[in-house]
Amino acid sequence: MIGLLALRNLVLRPWRSLFLLFGYGLGVAVMIVLLAIGEALLVQARDEKLVGGGAITVLPEGIDVEVMKTGGLGGLFFSIDHARFIYRQLLAAPRLSSSVADVAPQIEGKLLYLRTANGRETPVLAGGEIPSRTAALGAMPPIGAGAWGDDTLDRVWRDPSPAELRHAIDHFHLPPPSARDDPSWAEWHYFNVLSADRTQWAFISLIVGGALPNGEWGGQVLVTLHAQGGASRRFVATVPSRAVRFSTTRADVSVGESNVTVLPDGRYRVHARAVEEGGGAPVDVDLVVAPADAAYFPGSALAGGEVVSGYVVPGLRANASGTICVAGKCERYDGVQSYHDHNWGVWRGVTWEWGAARAGAYTLLYGRVQPSDSAVASQPLFVYVVDSLGFLGLFRPSSIQYDDGRIVRVNGKTVAVPSKGTMVDVRGSDTLRVELTIEDATATDTRRPGVERGETLGNRALARPYFVQMKGLMRLSGRVAGHPVSGEGAGFFETYR
Repeated sequence: MIGLLALRNLVLRPWRSLFLLFGYGLGVAVMIVLLAIGEALLVQARDEKLVGGGAITVLPEGIDVEVMKTGGLGGLFFSIDHARFIYRQLLAAPRLSSSVADVAPQIEGKLLYLRTANGRETPVLAGGEIPSRTAALGAMPPIGAGAWGDDTLDRVWRDPSPAELRHAIDHFHLPPPSARDDPSWAEWHYFNVLSADRTQWAFISLIVGGALPNGEWGGQVLVTLHAQGGASRRFVATVPSRAVRFSTTRADVSVGESNVTVLPDGRYRVHARAVEEGGGAPVDVDLVVAPADAAYFPGSALAGGEVVSGYVVPGLRANASGTICVAGKCERYDGVQSYHDHNWGVWRGVTWEWGAARAGAYTLLYGRVQPSDSAVASQPLFVYVVDSLGFLGLFRPSSIQYDDGRIVRVNGKTVAVPSKGTMVDVRGSDTLRVELTIEDATATDTRRPGVERGETLGNRALARPYFVQMKGLMRLSGRVAGHPVSGEGAGFFETYR
């Protein structure tokens, strides 16, 4: 009966019947699609491999998790810069041990190209993870045969020895194509040492610079000795390229008779020999610099245009022991405050703000690279804070306010330099105030050859040509992660005038 009624209705009113059938079919199709999408989302939500495993997934800022799941264009290419640092110093750090049980770094669906022996390229999707960490998280895929465990590279990535970490972040570089054979290229190990009574200090640099790799290049050793309120003494040794040895996989470097060597326990052995300018007295530096655990800055790099600049701090908080001898007269240092960083790049037209200091239980690093001295800096400074557990916080003050209340003389000219400095930043509920009190300052005219950081940094045509190095006190106050922070201690600071 129902079939007969439907047939007669279709014959009598065909268009109305077809329209109703079309609407009904469309409704059923939409319902099927919605049910399929709901089922897919439910499956994906239960599939740990699609979101990295565990209860929390960390992705680069701006990445949409739903786009990652569905394979949209926004999920094809991404990376997390300094992933090992994030793993060691943030997610798997002792600071979060009470709330984070396990952390598993993973890469899923990374687009790679497989090139065969005959030159044919095939796009492939690849993944990567550390087996022991994935297993701890309960997201280990089923293994059909054999065994899958951590190899040496996995172990070095997740838990490097101190020496392995130093080599990984502190090795030397060859200039990129944009800076190849540029005579302003320079790269160096830099150390500073402060005596226990804070009245004497030394700056030590071993530099590789010039038109690497095919042009004229070489090495230089610079040692500057300072005394509170007194004149500084500068020692230099210039070495041809044939007497320079450096590595793009290790932190060790030799510049003539001087060298920096990473010891098996991660300490630095620093030996430098040079001759005083104008006087001829030799200096012989023999120090062992021991960086504190977890107190390091993993590095940053600028590339593009005319500016290529890299910077890493393997020894943000360190102690130094050994001797510095001038003409046979030696000063002994036992566990005194020290610091080590590593810089590389093309420095034509580049200036910077920089400082590093201890403030009680905290150690601070601040800075900014300014590519053109003739333009107003648009980028804020960064202030990087660590304590005994490692990375604590990052702040971005818009500027540093100086009070140029000191006077120094450079080549017969008077130059006003800072006596105080202040930085302030508020980031959500976190606050930071940094106050600098300058106890001693020297300035160098960068228009003359042989500036403090190396011959290749001369002739930079800076609008503010005086490179100012300062020693003083840093006072820290504020609140980080709900806890008040405060402290005071000594450090070194740099700016331009």
